[in-house]
Amino acid sequence: MATWADVRRCAGTLPETTEQPERRWSVRGRAFVFERPLRPADRAALGERAPADAPLGLWVEDLGVKEALLTSEPDVWFTTPHFDGYPLVLGRLGALDPDELAEVVTDAWLVRAPVTLRRRWLAEHPPASP
Repeated sequence: MATWADVRRCAGTLPETTEQPERRWSVRGRAFVFERPLRPADRAALGERAPADAPLGLWVEDLGVKEALLTSEPDVWFTTPHFDGYPLVLGRLGALDPDELAEVVTDAWLVRAPVTLRRRWLAEHPPASP
């Protein structure tokens, strides 16, 4: 079960990441992962599926990735009408294991990092061979 301390640790290992006091992590001023308390309209839209705790919000590569996460792990990932049309998902932090959390935080950073920074990081951290 992942925690906000795990988010802090994962995000903090990525270059040029800054943390704002409200649990928001950015790379060069572009947020990539954050706490997203639910608003009354969100709770109304989610009904019984609304989590008790504020969810994790994070950027994904595109709407196809968003849909894949929502479909493959509906107990973890969800969205609200507020985020329709945006490549952002909300997640139940307690439903993630720390390894999966590290992967999605890194992916969100890669989506939002400037191209040169992203390329440099990928050159230093090549993907593992299958």
